[in-house]
Amino acid sequence: MQFLIESGDVLLEGFLATLRMLALTVLLAVPLGVVLAAMRISPVPSLRWVATGFTELLRNTPLTLVFFLLVFVVPRLGVIVDFQVSAILALTLYTAPFYAEAIRSGVNSVPVGQAEAARSVGLTFSQTAAHVIIPQAVRSVIPPLINVTIALTKNTSVAGGFFVFELFASSKRLANNHADETIAIFLAIAACYLLVTIPLGRIADRLEKKVAVMR
Repeated sequence: MQFLIESGDVLLEGFLATLRMLALTVLLAVPLGVVLAAMRISPVPSLRWVATGFTELLRNTPLTLVFFLLVFVVPRLGVIVDFQVSAILALTLYTAPFYAEAIRSGVNSVPVGQAEAARSVGLTFSQTAAHVIIPQAVRSVIPPLINVTIALTKNTSVAGGFFVFELFASSKRLANNHADETIAIFLAIAACYLLVTIPLGRIADRLEKKVAVMR
């Protein structure tokens, strides 16, 4: 294990890069997911069609293909961006529909009578959503949002195959320098991912139990 101590800076650099990529993606994907969810429950048919098409397309497209399009195809169209930026955009586009579906499922869990009662007293669609539906939906939305974030944490490893240095990419660098310690390297990488996913999973479990009690 001496090599891990000696190469700790490489492991730490990859871990911090993964955390940074995760945080930036969440900051972009959650607002986009909220917009998509709002469009899908909108009374305007065209907005629902656009949001549904975007959501179904991205949810059923492999993440690797999304990376490939942004890293290799888009630059051929004359749009040159940094690999790191392309990775964050790919993760955002891929993850936002999953956030949107989690939010929409929470909204749909609110009894229809709540919205009907709000409309009967003269509230508009936006007022009904903001003051009646969303406050009730938030409690049941947070656990699935955390589960999507856990999946996103693991999906960041795909960026390592597209010229982005992150946690998984650091394992390849360590394996090249310490070929006889491959198993220990990958165990250390797995432990780093668990440092993120296990706490998130515990939080999701506790919130889910609280929501069940409140219901």
